[in-house]
Amino acid sequence: MSETPFIRFDDVVKEFPRPDGRGTFRAVDRLSFQIAEGEIVAVLGKTGCGKSTMFNLLAGLIEPTSGKVEVTGHQPFVEFNFFRGRIGIVFQNDRLMPWRTALQNVLLGLQILNIGAKEADAVARRWLARLGLTGHENDYPHALSGGMRQRVSIARAFAVEPAILLCDEPFSSLDEMTARDLRAEFVRLVKQAGKTAVFITHHMNEAMDVGDRIMVFHRPARIAYEARMDAASKEGAGRQSIQNEILKVLSLEAGDEGSPTPAAVV
Repeated sequence: MSETPFIRFDDVVKEFPRPDGRGTFRAVDRLSFQIAEGEIVAVLGKTGCGKSTMFNLLAGLIEPTSGKVEVTGHQPFVEFNFFRGRIGIVFQNDRLMPWRTALQNVLLGLQILNIGAKEADAVARRWLARLGLTGHENDYPHALSGGMRQRVSIARAFAVEPAILLCDEPFSSLDEMTARDLRAEFVRLVKQAGKTAVFITHHMNEAMDVGDRIMVFHRPARIAYEARMDAASKEGAGRQSIQNEILKVLSLEAGDEGSPTPAAVV
C-alpha cells in the first residue's frame, strides 16, 4: 500500500439551501482526511450524518462549497470526464436494468467505455464466474435472489477495472448471512485486485469486518473517531475495545451538533 494519498479531502465544506429558502444548512463541516492507495476505509455514522454527501463529493456528483476534494490528484466534480472507468460504484440497491440479463448488465459499463464486443464479453463472463454466478449469465434480475442481484452489481463495478470502488451501504437490504458472505467476498476481491475502496455503512460490525480503517462521522459530516483495523483489532479484546469507543462516540452525538468532537486514532 502506497503512502502517497490517493484520495484527499482538504477542509471541505458542503452547504445546501434550506427547503424553506431561509439560508443554508451545512452537511459537511471542514472535513479533512487522506486515503492511501490499496486501502479500504469504512465510513460509519448515524443516518443523516453526511456520509452520503461525502460519497457524492467523492464521486464528483456535487461540488464542495469550499475546500478541495482530490482523487489521484484530480478534482472529481471539475474533471468529471477524467474519471470515466476509473471509479466503480456499488449502491444500496443493485440498480440492475430489468430488461437486461445478468451478463448484459455487467456488459453495460464496458460498452459505455467502447470496449470491443469479444473482449467485453470475456471480461463480463469472467467477473460473473468470480462472483459465483456461472450458469446465471442469461437470467434476468427478476429470476435472481437479492444476494445474486447484488453480486451482479459488484461484478459490473469490478468489470471496468476501476482504480477506486465506492460503496454506499451495498449490503443493507440483504439478510445477515448473505451480507456476511458478500462482505468477505468483497474484501477478498478488492485486495486481490489491488483496488482502493470507500465503504459507507451505519452498521458497526460491518465497518469493522470490511475496513482497514474506520472513520466515524458526526453531523454535519466530520470525523469524530478513527481506528485502524489490524489483525489484532478484528477479534477478541482489541475488537471489543474499539466497539466500546465507537459506541461512546456515537452516543455523544445526540444534541451536540454544534461543536466537533476531537478525533482519536487507534
